[in-house]
Amino acid sequence: MDSYLDEREKWEALLAWLRANGPAMLTGVAIAALALGGYRWWQGRVNGRDLSASALYAQMESDFATGQQAAAFAAAGRLERHYGATPYADQARLASAGAFVDTGHLSRAAGELSAVISHPHDALLGLIARLRLARVQIALHQPQLALTTLGGVDPGAFAPRYAVVRGDAYQALGDKSAALAQYRLARASDPGGETNHQLLALEISELAANLPAPSAGQSAAPAAAAGARK
Repeated sequence: MDSYLDEREKWEALLAWLRANGPAMLTGVAIAALALGGYRWWQGRVNGRDLSASALYAQMESDFATGQQAAAFAAAGRLERHYGATPYADQARLASAGAFVDTGHLSRAAGELSAVISHPHDALLGLIARLRLARVQIALHQPQLALTTLGGVDPGAFAPRYAVVRGDAYQALGDKSAALAQYRLARASDPGGETNHQLLALEISELAANLPAPSAGQSAAPAAAAGARK
């Protein structure tokens, strides 16, 4: 009889606890279920959006490759309007800029590249856009603006390429000494061969040959300064 009463007391205690805490537990379970369902819905929406953007981007690339410029630009416009928050929109602008460069519309190319730089959805694409914009600006006879475009950012793995374009900008400005320094920096910082080493070697050789040799006084001044520091 005692054991029966013990079991009954335990059962009644459990029922009392459930009556007191059951509604809160059910609410918690419901909230967790809703949160999980909402997350899965959002993930599905994002995945669907990315797939649609990817398909549209592939179509744009195909149109550019086959010379269907009007269709390609139309696809790029749809990417920018409907998928502007994705990196595909930046890639579409880069592709459009390349097409504008190929057809000689440099100002329009600069506009597309500037838009990527203003609000990049991917840091890597932002760095690529800066590099390409600087080249376009040099072609537009704006070398000083190109140097500004390349300044104030850490180019990371693109450092050798940035140095090459800075060298091109300095050449356009007539500053051969600064251009030579940038080309040498590009070669020294590029052991992997990301830049055209043969072309760099020719540029460096030509600039070094055309620069005047330092005078005896100029050579002695650094040596004297070095001796004073010792």
